[in-house]
Amino acid sequence: MTPNEALITKFYTAFANSDFKTMAECYHPKIHFIDPAFGLLKEEQVSKMWEMLLSRSKGNIKIEFFDVKADEFTGSAKWVATYNFSKTNRNVVNRISAEFVFQDGLIIKHTDNFDVWKWSKQAFGPTGYLLGWTGFFHKKIQEQALLSLKKFQESK
Repeated sequence: MTPNEALITKFYTAFANSDFKTMAECYHPKIHFIDPAFGLLKEEQVSKMWEMLLSRSKGNIKIEFFDVKADEFTGSAKWVATYNFSKTNRNVVNRISAEFVFQDGLIIKHTDNFDVWKWSKQAFGPTGYLLGWTGFFHKKIQEQALLSLKKFQESK
């Protein structure tokens, strides 16, 4: 296992254990995170997002990861999050592909990709099925996610 494969493994093991502090330790202070739900987050926002998601799950999230690969500069992994979506209490199984860039032995860029339409069908039911593929719906998801993160950060 390369050092960066060990770092990715440490990150997802901490995630599976709802340990957002250890997750944050894996990130470079200048971290950039990108995913379909939040868009681009930077620096402290990234760790706060994981803290928010884990605290809202109240331990009812299952994280599985596999296919971890990394060299000196880049890496990737696949992971699955199984949880109840808080707004609708609907069960979601989200399959995600992650890509990483490393600097100074830490993750400096983390990109998660998943099928928003598949996710929205699970999270929102018929509404997600009908609208989950549209840019309008993606924008609404991102606006709500960012608003939730802002409120969470202000409460801390």
